[in-house]
Amino acid sequence: MPAPAKHRKSIVDAAVTLFRRQGYSGTGLSDIIATSGAPKGSLYHYYPDGKASIAAESVREAGQRVADTVRELAGRSESAGDLLIAHARLLAGWMEKSGFRDGCPITTVLLEMAPDDPGITEAGRLSYEARLTAMAEKFAADGLDAAKAGRLAVLCTAALQGALIQSRVERSGAPILIAAEELAALLPNSNSGG
Repeated sequence: MPAPAKHRKSIVDAAVTLFRRQGYSGTGLSDIIATSGAPKGSLYHYYPDGKASIAAESVREAGQRVADTVRELAGRSESAGDLLIAHARLLAGWMEKSGFRDGCPITTVLLEMAPDDPGITEAGRLSYEARLTAMAEKFAADGLDAAKAGRLAVLCTAALQGALIQSRVERSGAPILIAAEELAALLPNSNSGG
């Protein structure tokens, strides 16, 4: 039985945090090593292809976390609109807690690296697919046909991603909340609003 990957998770967690705050180019391997507490040798052992392979795994990990959060919120929400509002409240809270310095680690890496790096691009595609699927499932449960649910999931995700950028610039969670409230009002069975 192989030994457990002792430092792999700490390396990925550190990369997710640093990429969220500093972007891909602004994060060096030494930053990841210092933040993770992992020995330099572990970084090269798990990621012999370097920073791009760490970025691809951190995008996958962040994508899974987002999809899990959306599914959890969907399970607690009465409607798709309620899901959007709950998700926006979480995002706005995280932004405020970070002093509006953090962004989405998936987006920050993809803006710099996609489509030029195929591994990172594919990790991003899969990450967005997981989020969109989780959201579309809730939309379909509210009575939308699968095609419409999928298209609205794309719209909602794109709007919330743009709202994250506005939130950083304005140093306010209001853009995120407004986007979610307006989108929720367009959805069937919405009990939420401004």
